[in-house]
Amino acid sequence: MIQALRQILIAPDGKLRAVWRAAIFYVAGTYLVYPLLELPAARAAEWLHLSPGLTAGNLALNGMRNLVVALLCTGAFALYECRRLDSYGLPFDRAFCLQTFEGALAAVVLVGAVGLAMIALGGMQIRGMADEAGALALSALAWFGATACAGLAEELFFRAYFLQTLWKGIGFWPAAILIAFVFAADHYFYKTGENIWDVITLVSLSLFMSFTVLRTGTLWFAAGFHSAFNFMQLFVIGTPNGARFPVGRLFDAQFRGPAWLTGGVLGTEASLLMYPAITLLWLYVWRRYRAGGPFRP
Repeated sequence: MIQALRQILIAPDGKLRAVWRAAIFYVAGTYLVYPLLELPAARAAEWLHLSPGLTAGNLALNGMRNLVVALLCTGAFALYECRRLDSYGLPFDRAFCLQTFEGALAAVVLVGAVGLAMIALGGMQIRGMADEAGALALSALAWFGATACAGLAEELFFRAYFLQTLWKGIGFWPAAILIAFVFAADHYFYKTGENIWDVITLVSLSLFMSFTVLRTGTLWFAAGFHSAFNFMQLFVIGTPNGARFPVGRLFDAQFRGPAWLTGGVLGTEASLLMYPAITLLWLYVWRRYRAGGPFRP
């Protein structure tokens, strides 16, 4: 009995099997480390005098909290596996490589195209700039920092150690699909007004970002994409997110039209216009990187 249990838990190299390490990583990060940081995060919000709502400050603070969780959990398992912290798809020396900027540009084109299509179809009307130039410049800088932090934190938590370790245990596509549903569930249960259309977008984007890891060999394309996607949605378009409008957005925009077009309280992320745009992204990465051969963890 003990020997059978050992074979289930322990790999031939004497360490926990990959699937158990991945499970412990996620559970510890979500239900142990993240709650432990709730009080320090609340104290930091008070000290910084952050106002409630969808602001760059609140997003940055939550992104920093998520980043600390991801770094602590990844660091702990890196020590266990005798590996470098940046050896799970985010090598430090490639942070500003071409793939990071290519991913960001892909997000700018994706969200920009959806926004322009919404304007053309009457779902979004821009009445001008939301503020004066000086204030907008500061808002842009704040939202840039906040979305970069939030995007990097989520990629490090979901698609660095977690993806690579599950990949070793159950294969790439089963791992990518499982993480996509976990990623979508984390958003679904904590965002007001979530629906099936936004879940489809979240699952599709999560699978896409995992696919970029397979093709490019690092997470930097995904990190650049994720950060720029949030920046374009929240600052540039100023779309609602869970029934809340971003404070300090670029345009004074109104969203009028059916929910299938505007996304309703979930904004452009839940618009059906996202689906053909995401499909084109898949085709781009498939064509762009297929010659290089797939990455292996």
